[in-house]
Amino acid sequence: MTLAIVLVIAAVLALAAIFRIAVSQSLQVSRGANLTGQIQALDVEAFRNLVNPAEDDYLRRRLPSARFRAVRRQRLRAMAAYVQAAGQNAVVLVRMGEAALASGDPRTAEAARQLVNDALLLRRNTTLVFVRIYIALAWPNSGLAAVQVIDRYEHLNGSAMLLGRLQNPRAPLRLSVSP
Repeated sequence: MTLAIVLVIAAVLALAAIFRIAVSQSLQVSRGANLTGQIQALDVEAFRNLVNPAEDDYLRRRLPSARFRAVRRQRLRAMAAYVQAAGQNAVVLVRMGEAALASGDPRTAEAARQLVNDALLLRRNTTLVFVRIYIALAWPNSGLAAVQVIDRYEHLNGSAMLLGRLQNPRAPLRLSVSP
């Protein structure tokens, strides 16, 4: 019983540390640099494959238990990398949206406001998904719902493209790579 309490307390402290690091690192995007150049395009189809529960079920049925846990942990680490990149892109897009809010054009200002709202929501979701991923790393047989991050990311991609077209129609802003 005492060991269980110690493990629970250690897990809570570890999650708090992870949460603190994730939030503090999200604020470290330099303001003076070219923001568009800081966006890292993601392969959304590969990301969607990683979080697909059907893929996990297939692997669970086909692989021995120990091998499944090892593969699941590798997939979770890759998923964490995608989530981190999506979160960093969200931070950059918040900065871009904030810069565009001062625009005199009401359509551009509204698109910028929508972009900032979408990016902030995605950033919050990525932080929560990070916690779920690290819990799943400890218990690889548990379920994980990171699909919300992909859906929000694709929505954010649309908002970013709209603002980009309004600001500079010749240079589209891309957050994802085409397959």
